[in-house]
Amino acid sequence: MKTNTFPVTGMSCAACASSVESILKNTNGIKQASVNFATHSVLVEYDAAEVELQKALQAVGYDLLLDEFHAEEEQEKLRKAYFKDLQKRLLASSILTLPIFIFGMFFMGWEAGKWLSFGLSVPVLFYFGRSFYIGAYKQASKGYANMDTLVALSTGVAFLFSAFNTIFPKFWLSKGLEPHVYFEAVTVIITFITFGKWLEERAKYSTGTAIKKLMGLQPQEVFLLDKQGQETNIPLSEVKVGDLLSVKPGGMVPVDGMVQDGASFVDESSITGEPIPAEKKQGDQVFSGTTNQTGQFVLVAQKVGSETLLSKIIQTVKEAQGSKAPVQRLVDKIAAVFVPTVVLISILTFCLWFFLGSEDVFSHALINAISVLVIACPCALGLATPTALMVGLGRGAENQILIKDAVSLETAHKIDTVILDKTGTVTVGEPILTEYFGFEQVDHLLPFVLGIEKKSEHPVARALVRGLEEKEITASEVNQFNSETGKGVSGICEYGLLRLGNQCFLEDNNIDIPEQVNSWAQEHDQAGSSFIFAALDETCQGVFKISDEVKSTSHEAINDLQKMGIDVVMLSGDQQHTVAYVAHEVGITAYKGGCLPSEKADYIRQLKQEGKTVAMVGDGVNDSEALALADMSIAMGKGSDIAMDVAQMTLIHSDLTSIPKALKLSKKTVGGIKQNLFWAFIYNVLGIPIAATLSASGVPFIDKMIVGDVDNMPTYYQNQKAKNSYYFLPLILG
Repeated sequence: MKTNTFPVTGMSCAACASSVESILKNTNGIKQASVNFATHSVLVEYDAAEVELQKALQAVGYDLLLDEFHAEEEQEKLRKAYFKDLQKRLLASSILTLPIFIFGMFFMGWEAGKWLSFGLSVPVLFYFGRSFYIGAYKQASKGYANMDTLVALSTGVAFLFSAFNTIFPKFWLSKGLEPHVYFEAVTVIITFITFGKWLEERAKYSTGTAIKKLMGLQPQEVFLLDKQGQETNIPLSEVKVGDLLSVKPGGMVPVDGMVQDGASFVDESSITGEPIPAEKKQGDQVFSGTTNQTGQFVLVAQKVGSETLLSKIIQTVKEAQGSKAPVQRLVDKIAAVFVPTVVLISILTFCLWFFLGSEDVFSHALINAISVLVIACPCALGLATPTALMVGLGRGAENQILIKDAVSLETAHKIDTVILDKTGTVTVGEPILTEYFGFEQVDHLLPFVLGIEKKSEHPVARALVRGLEEKEITASEVNQFNSETGKGVSGICEYGLLRLGNQCFLEDNNIDIPEQVNSWAQEHDQAGSSFIFAALDETCQGVFKISDEVKSTSHEAINDLQKMGIDVVMLSGDQQHTVAYVAHEVGITAYKGGCLPSEKADYIRQLKQEGKTVAMVGDGVNDSEALALADMSIAMGKGSDIAMDVAQMTLIHSDLTSIPKALKLSKKTVGGIKQNLFWAFIYNVLGIPIAATLSASGVPFIDKMIVGDVDNMPTYYQNQKAKNSYYFLPLILG
């Protein structure tokens, strides 16, 4: 059995998703299929040939994109083209519908208005709204039905009835009935549902780019070394376990492996999330998707292709994005029975009036059957979620909270556990110069400290450079620069030999650290902090502290979450003692350090198995796997694009106090969605029976039940009842 996620094309509504799912589940060789209409994808567990899956869907007007290297790109092109086409159709149908609506509502008795409406409604229905009829035909030809079926039936029958009344008005006049038309109703329906689809597409227009960006972390070509040490460019797909690969400065590590020769600093933030690049030397592990910074090294390939850590993250994100959103399951269940139920009610309505009516049975039966089809049109159901979502998006933006889809709005109010990454989430996310000691009397040395550190490529040195430059210190020239890897740097300035480095560097050069400097360093030592000692000739002059500070709002935000009854956990790839220090600072009691991306994901799986509803908050590529698996994912706005694409919510200002605001916003928005759906159901539950029963007099027992014995009604009332019944439908739609 294989499991894969395929993009699906041709789906236009929730019922389409239900049809695709049903077709695949009934195809030989398919064990399970789960269609996500929100992402236009299907997660399939199968042992049949992929081409058979494609043929099964092509037969009813859908398609699968099977090319795994270009599927997402092709789907994005199709989605953009569909959105532009939808926008054009909406604009054109709106322009044509406006005069039809005016004629129908304010100039009902104008004969020329009927003919104008007839002519204008033809392109609205059969050109700009042709997708509904094409979709309905394809579904019907294979014995399926979807929302297109309902739209096509209701608008098509109402249009034909109205066209007949326009061309042959004497048919009804001879029976003493007014030949009313419903052109405004059918064109408004087409335009309104097209507007709902446009809203929906706009809300999800920018989704689906996370996978493409993750894949962008893998180089397309690598430098393969032969036995003679000669380099050859080969595609990444040709790399085998045991191959020797050269990684140059600024290049990406292509596969997981071990450094065999050379040394460098590697930015592993895509894996660990930590801002300070890690020093790599012979025997150290490196991972695919990380970036080499300064030196050149040779690695031995140990894991290639789908076995690399980055590839596993990509696959996990694919599967998570292909899963079904909670709101979609509800819509699918409704859609599966809604269309055939409405059609059945319409048929029963026609039969009821035709066989039990007392006069003009055919006209009454037809009018009521059409009323059922039109009034049950799923405009309200189709707009309930997108409209509430648009309101939620607006409210969120006002509070610097970007909401991507309805999943977060559906689940956020249920969150009982929030998992936080440390670096960039609870802390600032980059090493900075926080303070220094001992330079009060020798501040003339600071320009030379800046000058010598500018020559160093060490990440801590760069943090010191940024800190001194922010204090408007100008660098002075230093000669005879020398660097000792992992220890420090030295050079000659106008005052003598200047050394900058860690405590071991000074001790190796027989330089004693004064008691007051050492005491200050010990007093200000925090987990995750680095100290750079400065010495002139044989005397230590002072010390600089470099650290990743806790954000000023982190403690307040975590306290607010805990007051809401939410458990807060911190998981980080950093060392355990560093994580413990930060957790203590912000009031978190549950924490764990040294976590790889897979371990964060496993922790979330475990919590979900225990029945917890989990939110994950992170800012890096290393968090994307955990973000994709969480019930709700929240990315920090100043983090990686990958994290923001996977996440359902993005906090623009990276302020954790936005998280409690987001959860409260979720409650209000979900309440709006439920309220919309409630009224949509009430509209259909009440509207369909009314449309089926309240029409021109003709069914004696219904008339008696509603207004008493029709034979004893005053003639005026009977005439008004017959007349008003024809206006009932457009009145409801209006």
